[in-house]
Amino acid sequence: MSLELFLLLASALFCVGLFGALTQQSIVMLMMGLELMLGGVILAAAAAWHYIAPAAAEGQVLIVVAVTAMALEMAIGFAVVTALFRSREIDMTDMAAELKE
Repeated sequence: MSLELFLLLASALFCVGLFGALTQQSIVMLMMGLELMLGGVILAAAAAWHYIAPAAAEGQVLIVVAVTAMALEMAIGFAVVTALFRSREIDMTDMAAELKE
């Protein structure tokens, strides 16, 4: 596969994630959209690093750190959503916005 195909796949993932993040009302679906967007960015970074400097290990380390941070962020986000749902049965973004008041 060429770099252009990887970048095209990454942009498709990012666009699908952006569409999901902007159109969904459920907090879980919003988080899944954000996950797709971040996955697209990581894929583009990994493909670019592979084709630009394949022998350098810094890019691989950066990608592993980004994937780890993404997994940690999503675990914390799902824990917060689960806690909100259990305590107040809030699962939509509009209902979560009322928590500010």
